[in-house]
Amino acid sequence: MSESSLSPRRPRRSSPRAARTGDKRVRILDAAVRVFAKKGFHATRVSEVAKAAGVADGTIYLYFKSKDELLVSLFEDRVERLLAFLHSELPRVTGAAEKLRRIIELQLGLLEGERDLAEVVTVILRQSTKLMKEYAAPKFTAYLDAIARVVAEGQASGELRGDLSPHLAARAIFGALDGITMTWALGKADRGGLVRAAGQLAELVLRGLAPLDGAVATGRGA
Repeated sequence: MSESSLSPRRPRRSSPRAARTGDKRVRILDAAVRVFAKKGFHATRVSEVAKAAGVADGTIYLYFKSKDELLVSLFEDRVERLLAFLHSELPRVTGAAEKLRRIIELQLGLLEGERDLAEVVTVILRQSTKLMKEYAAPKFTAYLDAIARVVAEGQASGELRGDLSPHLAARAIFGALDGITMTWALGKADRGGLVRAAGQLAELVLRGLAPLDGAVATGRGA
């Protein structure tokens, strides 16, 4: 399967969307990704983000109360995009196994070619215990709930094993995706690396969730 078939259709960062709409918030988020990835979160001054976004320093505070909130907003923006893709993509897919496969493809495909964003949301966010607590934010919980519902759907139909907590499975899947993205962002981030990882992780997850009678729940055979 090709890289383009796995990657979700999405606007490119570097803000053509912001250029069209004049959305300063989008410009600020895009600039923050670049500056945080280059300098690190703690070493970055708000004025540097403002300069990269082409706005006045005070404009940042019209949209974000603090630099911390700006960082968390980057994570929430990513989750919003994932939720939007799940809402549009999952109804096109039949069966829980194929839906889980698509979720994995979407999350990794969303960051393919966006190393700065991957580094910010998987590495830099972890540098603050305070900000890590934002993982319990409603939007993130909604994303985990969406994955858990797919698992529960597969359990109800007998497609997936029924002895595991759907929410535990959802957190395990997200944790694996997050770990793969972090390793990719910190390494050489080769083009197509996340797409290749998506297929392998999907097989691993789906075999682990296969019914205990030994059937393979990949939807594509053993």
